[in-house]
Amino acid sequence: MAEGFLSKRASATAEAFVIPLLALVVSLALFGVCVMFAGKNPFEVYGLMYEGAFGSWFSWQNSLTRAAPLILTALCTALPSRLGLIIIGNEGALVMGGLCAAATAMALPQAPPWIIQLAMAAAGIIAGGLWIALAGILRHVRAVNETISSLLLVYIATALLNQLVEGPLRDPASLNKPSTPPLADGVMIGTIPGTSVHWGLVFGVIACIASQILIRYTTIGFSARVAGGNVRAARMVGLPVGALIVLFCFLGGGAAGLAGMVEVAAVLGSANASLIAGYGYAGILVSFLARHNPIAIIPVAILLGGIGASGGLLQRRLGLPDAATIVLQGILFVVILASEAWYGRLRWLAPRAVSS
Repeated sequence: MAEGFLSKRASATAEAFVIPLLALVVSLALFGVCVMFAGKNPFEVYGLMYEGAFGSWFSWQNSLTRAAPLILTALCTALPSRLGLIIIGNEGALVMGGLCAAATAMALPQAPPWIIQLAMAAAGIIAGGLWIALAGILRHVRAVNETISSLLLVYIATALLNQLVEGPLRDPASLNKPSTPPLADGVMIGTIPGTSVHWGLVFGVIACIASQILIRYTTIGFSARVAGGNVRAARMVGLPVGALIVLFCFLGGGAAGLAGMVEVAAVLGSANASLIAGYGYAGILVSFLARHNPIAIIPVAILLGGIGASGGLLQRRLGLPDAATIVLQGILFVVILASEAWYGRLRWLAPRAVSS
């Protein structure tokens, strides 16, 4: 019996690796067809994509910098998924996190830099967490579909950003591009020594490790997995399903809110329209490609970050639009969703009975 259990577990692990890999290969093939219609050599495009993403130390640093917000926003989808929820409002949580972090810095002009940084991080986490927790509350209390509500919350967050940045929080010196007042140099988050990659990457890795520990090695994580597998059974044994939904939505939104804070404090220097860069939407793809596994999110985010980083090289060398990599991401997302139907159906990965 133990051998059968182990073989089934090994089969499931193999499927979780093989199917996303096949989906990536199929997506690259379909993207190659699109490239051919554009009159370019697909293999040349693939080579340039690798060169722009991982071909040099400079490329690696660019890819890792882009991966940092993807790791955090992917957790916004991955954590609630443990309860069977599909949250896609990652972009809204990131925007609210960045906006509230910038507002917090404005409210503490005379405080020491480290106090401002901690307050900005707390504000970003709380704002993003509450934003996604709202979708969880609506799901539990009013049975509102969390996918739709979290998506609609993105548009509300965007409207709030535009209203506040162009109104009460606007820096009078920002003429062509409205933004909040720039952060002082001492408040900005620096880079990892010896690299040009900011500390947001480390924050993301730590968040993924902490999420894995929470899910696998705590009673709260076990309760969430039970509720995600069978809500009715979870309620029958007395598990607080509603509280778990709100908690995991808050934690996921908090991770995305932290990503917004990092974008403000490490990249942009203020809150402005550049916060809406699509990292939240790309984080959804990262989570699905990683099968909502917090540890798997790290390499997948680096891969997607590398693909995004290669867009500029494709534009310079081949004249392709910089958004060509977004087309690949779109194809990959559709293929990943379609591949869900193949889990448990690959006979060549299924465990075989051993004859006595």
